[in-house]
Amino acid sequence: MNDMARRTALPPQKGDSRPDTARPRPMRSGPFGVLDIGSTKIACLIGRADSDGRLRALGFGWQKGRGIKSGGIVDLDEAERAIRAAVGTAEDQADMRLKSVIVNLSCGQPESRLFNVQWPIDGRAVTGDDIRRVVREARARAASEGRGTIHALPLNFATDETGGVADPRGLYCDTLTSQLHVIDAATTAIKSLTACLERCELEISGMVSAPFASGLATLVEDERELGATVIDMGGGTTTISVFAENHLLHTAQLPIGGIHVTNDVARLLSTQVAHAERLKTLYGTCQESPDDARELLPVPMVGEAEHQISKVPRSALVSIIRPRLEEIFELARDRIETSGLGRAAGARVVLTGGAAQLVGARELAAHILNRQVRLGRPFGVIGLPDAATGPNFATLIGLLAFATGDGQTLHDLDFTAESPTGIIGGIIAFLKRRL
Repeated sequence: MNDMARRTALPPQKGDSRPDTARPRPMRSGPFGVLDIGSTKIACLIGRADSDGRLRALGFGWQKGRGIKSGGIVDLDEAERAIRAAVGTAEDQADMRLKSVIVNLSCGQPESRLFNVQWPIDGRAVTGDDIRRVVREARARAASEGRGTIHALPLNFATDETGGVADPRGLYCDTLTSQLHVIDAATTAIKSLTACLERCELEISGMVSAPFASGLATLVEDERELGATVIDMGGGTTTISVFAENHLLHTAQLPIGGIHVTNDVARLLSTQVAHAERLKTLYGTCQESPDDARELLPVPMVGEAEHQISKVPRSALVSIIRPRLEEIFELARDRIETSGLGRAAGARVVLTGGAAQLVGARELAAHILNRQVRLGRPFGVIGLPDAATGPNFATLIGLLAFATGDGQTLHDLDFTAESPTGIIGGIIAFLKRRL
């Protein structure tokens, strides 16, 4: 690890201002290292689970996203420097060195599909090997050239005509039936991500779908059970996840996020991107107000001397931000409808991510999606700085929750595919923790 690339971050706070939220008892305590690689920020968290199920941060570091576009690696050198700096800060705080990390999957145009698999049992008791064969059969059906499976999640089982079985081991039947949710991504993007982390002297111990992680961090138990949709508005992408009956049923990703709002402001107001981001953060809203036309905002003009500042009514800023957010929510609505899970998705939407904090975003989403919408802040993590507890860190905290066992089913079974061969098989085998 390159010590020169490390920075010292603010020390973690001892407490968390958010109220305690009940969490399931963890299956693994850790410590674990998790890494959120995004277009606008790269964040690393080292943490563990206490005996009561609460997550505790041991070290935290983050850097402005560099070398990343729409969740994918576009510049290995820049991405390596940012990752090394974020990981180095977290390591220094935790006083430990990471050999491997669990990372989020946002690259490679991830796709989400459901498969129904039947497996002959012939009247005997179902074993763990039978379940493994069912999962591997789903992976085989999902396999396509240039794609690598990230998750193959068993949603439910049926033993003959008896459905709703969570764990069929030990039950007798003639036929075991299961529905599985498979998420895959382009192998080339996975290889680029793997190569970048290898340059940082890190192995990938697990890869988790970004919308899956966001849901684990923001949904309460009843929302996961009764049905809810999580829309994570990140910097370069917006991800969608549908949960019901305590399972992840569907994910989708839109190549549009907060960066696009900033770029719209910069282009239409003829100002620098940094100034556009500041305008969006300080004054940005998608709610119209009678005072908008009278309130003038200072806008430094791009290419002009520093003292050349134009005055623009706030209504102009609103007229730029609102259409882009409308587009995001309309695209999200279309993806939810075409998934065929409208009823399962429930009547509730949880909005998270950095762009979700824009004033009026929640109300606009409720209007377009015709659903109840709340702003989702990730569950509290003991020892995490207040700056890292907002909606823009939902994926990072969800990764740590996943590492401790949250969201994983039949965790005692190893579903690693048997004897993978070839380049694609080698990459898939390298991702050992898919469930």
